[in-house]
Amino acid sequence: MEMNRGQNGIQLLLAAEQEAQHIVNAARNAKLARMKQAKEEAKEEIAAFRAQMEAEFQRKLKESSGDSGANVKRLEQETDEKIQQLKTQSASISPDVVQMLLKYVTAVKN
Repeated sequence: MEMNRGQNGIQLLLAAEQEAQHIVNAARNAKLARMKQAKEEAKEEIAAFRAQMEAEFQRKLKESSGDSGANVKRLEQETDEKIQQLKTQSASISPDVVQMLLKYVTAVKN
């Protein structure tokens, strides 16, 4: 009888160990499944974010390139105005500069 109780005790321990192993395996499998699901969700979020950023970049690129012709015209106009302003200034100063140069060139030092 005593041997029978020892056998039953061992059988109970083995059964409990197998049940614990099944619980651990189920938890491990559930964790792996959740990790795969989280990875897939992250990939989807990244793809959506990348698409949003690409769309915004393309929109900004389109806006800036669309204004490119207007920017070129504006810059050309500003450049022409600046050139005209410099020509006017140089024309007004030119006689004074010529006089100053003649004065220094013709001055004789002892």
